[in-house]
Amino acid sequence: MLTDADIRKIVLKNAYEHEGKAEVGSVMSRVLGSFPEARKDVSSISKRVSIIVNGINSMSWDEIVSIVSKEYPEFIVKVVRKQEHRLPDLRSVGKSVVMRLAPSPSGPLHIGHSRMAILNDEYVKRYGGELVLRIEDTNPENIDTIAYDQIPTDLQWLGVNVSRVVIQSDRMEIYYDQARSLINSGHAYICFCKQEEFRKLKLKSEACPHRNSKPQENMESFEKIIHGEYSRGSATLVVKTDLNHPNPSIRDWIAFRIVDAPHPRTGRRYRFYPMMNFSVAVDDHLLGLTHVIRGKDHLNNTEKQKYIFAYNDWKLPEYYHYGLINIPDTVLKTSIIKKGIVNGDYSGWDDIRLGTLMALKKRGYSPETFRRYWIESGMREIDAEFSWDIFNSINKENVDKIAKRFFFVKNPVEIKLDNKSALLSKIPYHPGNPATDFREYELGSMASIFVDPADWDTLDDGKHIRIKDLCDVEKIGNEGKILSIMPGKEKLKIIHWAPQGSLKFKIFKPDGTVNEGVAEPLISSYKGVAQLERYGYVNVDGETGIGYFLHK
Repeated sequence: MLTDADIRKIVLKNAYEHEGKAEVGSVMSRVLGSFPEARKDVSSISKRVSIIVNGINSMSWDEIVSIVSKEYPEFIVKVVRKQEHRLPDLRSVGKSVVMRLAPSPSGPLHIGHSRMAILNDEYVKRYGGELVLRIEDTNPENIDTIAYDQIPTDLQWLGVNVSRVVIQSDRMEIYYDQARSLINSGHAYICFCKQEEFRKLKLKSEACPHRNSKPQENMESFEKIIHGEYSRGSATLVVKTDLNHPNPSIRDWIAFRIVDAPHPRTGRRYRFYPMMNFSVAVDDHLLGLTHVIRGKDHLNNTEKQKYIFAYNDWKLPEYYHYGLINIPDTVLKTSIIKKGIVNGDYSGWDDIRLGTLMALKKRGYSPETFRRYWIESGMREIDAEFSWDIFNSINKENVDKIAKRFFFVKNPVEIKLDNKSALLSKIPYHPGNPATDFREYELGSMASIFVDPADWDTLDDGKHIRIKDLCDVEKIGNEGKILSIMPGKEKLKIIHWAPQGSLKFKIFKPDGTVNEGVAEPLISSYKGVAQLERYGYVNVDGETGIGYFLHK
């Protein structure tokens, strides 16, 4: 039987572990775990716990340490403090910063994009300033129009605060003016070489035959191109660099190319589109970027873009390049996802087998989990592998405190009980948080319940088993002979169950499998992340009888 002395011991241990302040929910969780019989009267126990917690919390830290030292020395262990994770300070910060997010609208954002978004957002929050969302849509052949609206929606869900949105297809005339300026200054030229021929010349550090064309000739060719007088592949605009640069990709690089495909926003108004390195350099300057954070796969791009800054005598932003992250067992590539959607392999961008933010939100992940994971990962330059185990562990901390508990029975079998009178089951929605109340089920005499055959069929007849928060029974075929309404002292295997009137329920899993069974009736009015006991965390839509598996 639970005594006040038992509760006091648990409260003292909790207070000692938390610098003198015990927490009712945590204490209740330990009490109910150590004394299962207390679950029959949680309301009364909660009141007793609250009184004792208030008494202990009114003591000084020295008083608590003194009591623990004398009465419970086994509690005295070295407390390991959590490491504080903080992103490094940025260089050359003035009064504020201007930073940017620059996704391509080839599809919605995925988990990899969340790193870029959160790191930039964290620094703007730290220093103040602007966070620009720049949608880089100068490749008409690789655009999914859903992205224009979905990218801002994804960022809002992540808690990323965007100051303004810039769409590059609205800025084509700006890019043309900047191209004309480079042509007139002799830093860019129109090349008519075939792509393979141009590549071979670069590898040999040899000049293209058009490299020394006069600015006036290049300008005339440029104007003809933008007015549609050249076909795709027949001409490009090239930025001059160092032909002897040790990295061939940085030697004279292509800044514009002809694209015949219509643009979803501008139609066929433009055909000569800037390459990423040109438009990015121009925008980073004109938008006033002070700091640029991106993956080290952009190191070569940074070197290319510096030429545009140098030719225009523009001030360079401070650049940071973090290491690449391999995200295992996750479908991220937009071309694969698009093809899968068209073929019917995926239901859409939010198919839970994918790594899009839409899919991860559908499974029930908390946006706070993304922020904490990427901050703790930091901006290290070394490559690393994303850890789903750590990510899920963080998410569990975030969702567990609010996730109600329910019973779900896979592939249910019906068993009969021999109760002569009604049975009442009173089960806490969250054992560690009594404020979440209880769910109650009354079973009439000679009741039937559903259990998992994996639990029931593996027991021999005559074995005793505990049906959680209901009764102890002896198995006899498909019947349960009641031994005790209150949990006995015998240590028994505990199984979960569902009453008659339970809801047919399907759980879709990210590996493509589906678990079917029944969930207890009160889940029908629940929507959100729940813990299905002995199964895992599931994002539940009880009204539809559907859930999406989150993690264990």
